[in-house]
Amino acid sequence: MAPIALESEDHVRDAAFNKIMHGKSAEEKAGFRAMLKKNPAAQKAAVDEYFKHWDNKLASVETVEVREARKAEYASLTRHYYNLATDIYEYGWGTSFHFCRFAYGEGFYQAIARHEHYLAHMMGLRDGMKVLDVGCGVGGPAREIAKFSGVNIVGLNNNDYQIQRAERYATKEGLASQMGFTKGDFMQMSFPPNVFDAVYAIEATVHAPSLEGVYSEIFRVLKPGGVFGVYEWLMTDHYDNNNPRHREIRLGIEQGDGISNMVKIDEALKAIQNAGFVLEHHEDLADRVDARPWYYPLDGNLRMASSLGDIFTIARMTRLGRFVAHNLVGGFELAGLIPKGTKKTADSLGVAADCLVAGGKEKLFTPMYLMVGRKPAA
Repeated sequence: MAPIALESEDHVRDAAFNKIMHGKSAEEKAGFRAMLKKNPAAQKAAVDEYFKHWDNKLASVETVEVREARKAEYASLTRHYYNLATDIYEYGWGTSFHFCRFAYGEGFYQAIARHEHYLAHMMGLRDGMKVLDVGCGVGGPAREIAKFSGVNIVGLNNNDYQIQRAERYATKEGLASQMGFTKGDFMQMSFPPNVFDAVYAIEATVHAPSLEGVYSEIFRVLKPGGVFGVYEWLMTDHYDNNNPRHREIRLGIEQGDGISNMVKIDEALKAIQNAGFVLEHHEDLADRVDARPWYYPLDGNLRMASSLGDIFTIARMTRLGRFVAHNLVGGFELAGLIPKGTKKTADSLGVAADCLVAGGKEKLFTPMYLMVGRKPAA
């Protein structure tokens, strides 16, 4: 693996920025209410810092140098993306920021939880194990897996605001004694070697500038004989980087989801094995035949909803729902109720949603390539 230049960490700087931008909005119950309490100047700084990587950099003229510039600032790019997008995610999707499979008659949140349970099952998580959640978001999967498996979880995150949200939810659900959350860069973890019984990542390590780099760090902190399970975002073998439409879809997903460098399945398989893992299972779960495709919530087909409650949940994520929400956000911006840049962020998420659906329908992209690897016992 070629050496990867890592960003210098500055937790004091990040904490100060978080305090200015988010204030006490982490204490709000709902994502939309939290949007109303941001500092406008700090929000603008986050918007400028994030979108400098994407504005006027179209897929048709994308260069290696542009992609390398994003990789060089992978941590800042991801941190500011979630400074901007976390409240929108919570409003539109919930507290588990990932996709899932859907069985017949299965509700949206039930399916989300089953996807988390399945990873825990495939990894063999058991009561009392010490487990690391790499890129834990606001802790939705960690709380579910802790309740399902009885494990003790440490959530790693490089975004202070998400950590505050995660701590709030854990306390609310009576899980604070079973989990904790740590600030850090998953490319350069502060944990000593050989400390975790298991490590998982759910649609998070895609933010790494190098999969081999982050998988190697995970290998380092695992105990000998420990297990690593991951749902990875990857371009499939059908993806052709010389195809302009394929590049447009890939770039739309990357921009709208804070990703510096998404790669293909074969590169991920090489990365996990080069990191030292013995690969026990790998499979694209998106290829399984299910009642509804993983991207159906973004596709706008409300007939696929399994309940009245799901209709209201999914309606926010359809094209019409996003159109209404984006224009409402735009109106709030004009009225000065929310900081400028909120609509730009929401619009970017909308483009990503359309590209995710296109990537799913054309079998160019998967958000659920499952890999389970084990660190050799000796």
